Amino acid sequence: MPADALKKAGVTQATGLVAYDLQAPAKNLFPVLTPIRNRTPRVSGGGGTSTNWKAVVGINTAGLRGFVPEGERNGVVTTDVQDKSAPYRTLGLEDSITFEAERAAVGFEDVRATQAQRLLWATMIEEEIADLGGNYTVQLGTPSAPTVTTEASGGSIGAGTYNVIVVALTLYGYLSSSLSGGVVGQVSVTPASGGSPFTYGGGSSNKSNATSTGAITGSTNVIKAKVTPVTGAVAYAWYVGTSGNEVLQAITTVNSVVLTSLVTSGRQNASAITGDNSRNLLSYDGILYQAWTSGSGAYIKVMPDGTLGTGTGLSASSDGGITEINEMFRWMWDKYRLSPTRIYVNAQEADNITKKVLTASAAQIPYVTGMEFTAGMRVKSLLNRFAMGVAPEVPLEIHPNLPPGTLVAVTEQLPYPINGVPNVMEMRLRQDYYQIEWPQRTRKYESGVYFDGVFAHYFPPSIGIITNIGNA
Repeated sequence: MPADALKKAGVTQATGLVAYDLQAPAKNLFPVLTPIRNRTPRVSGGGGTSTNWKAVVGINTAGLRGFVPEGERNGVVTTDVQDKSAPYRTLGLEDSITFEAERAAVGFEDVRATQAQRLLWATMIEEEIADLGGNYTVQLGTPSAPTVTTEASGGSIGAGTYNVIVVALTLYGYLSSSLSGGVVGQVSVTPASGGSPFTYGGGSSNKSNATSTGAITGSTNVIKAKVTPVTGAVAYAWYVGTSGNEVLQAITTVNSVVLTSLVTSGRQNASAITGDNSRNLLSYDGILYQAWTSGSGAYIKVMPDGTLGTGTGLSASSDGGITEINEMFRWMWDKYRLSPTRIYVNAQEADNITKKVLTASAAQIPYVTGMEFTAGMRVKSLLNRFAMGVAPEVPLEIHPNLPPGTLVAVTEQLPYPINGVPNVMEMRLRQDYYQIEWPQRTRKYESGVYFDGVFAHYFPPSIGIITNIGNA
């Protein structure tokens, strides 16, 4: 035996005769952030297929004046009553554990118990997205053909003739789509029971007609495009390429794009988009789409096109606030005599609002004394000076599912007397969360977590949306 072999004899860690230090149980390293769901009251509904109510939205709408001559009675006032309805829906998710998986987990964790907890969390997250952006009503349709311009320098796009096509996305469409995976159209689901497959709209519009760049020369070209904003869209997917080869190049949260280079393969082709799949006919309308529904009366502001690819950002007001939000506050007071109680934003807007407020001429920066202090500031609320009595502070909160470019204001209490609306919005339930352990049909434990209800919003005019906000 060689001498060097003798030196390697014996047992070391490299032989693999070691223990495995596995900490039990598994660590759940994922967020369960459901602020709207957590704040929305959950109430018992009745029977039937939907919840129905009557909304008195105006009294004395003809403006009859109150003065009368001696001994006479006045005329009869006109009352505006609207019938409202919201169909109940079922929302839930499924999971399974094989017999072998359960046995293999002995001594590590009770895998069936932890599976039930994780499935509940997953369903809660799904409800949060639905409460914000479920879309049963608003159809995005077909966007207008984009307006396209080119520049001969600043990019690396070569000579040729290129088509530009755009697809609008709802909140669900934005959350489900990506450059690598493409835009989600119609979704087909095979039930865990093995029953009949069902489909639903994934949140994308039909594709627009193509707009050609015309023949361009050189090798340093830039392509710029914009589209008329689509009601209900929070983002836009852009397909560019030669005729028949238009592939997904970008997804933007404003209505324009600037492309300095093109991907020619490995991305979804525009031909994959064959129709409007913006609505999910199995869902209920969340806050955004209750507001975007035609005739809702909600405050909707679409920011101007601005600089292509960048858009128009929010602007600081002379009083240290945000001009566009102040305009929303003023409109809600002038129109409905109310103030929103909370504003949800993306992290991008929270950051930009803070920067604009801090650089405004009227910003008041506290003077810090002492040897140590904490640096950095963030706007946590905005003062609404257009409200009855003392001007309220409206909290500004980052929402985990709201995309850049869109903010939404909600009103959780109405300042109207004896209005019969204890909750402006509520989850009205025929059955709250329940778990089903399905009968065994294979060597698996199968279970589902569901609830049966509808997100009811009784006064959509109390919602405000500002969208197409540029990161500027």
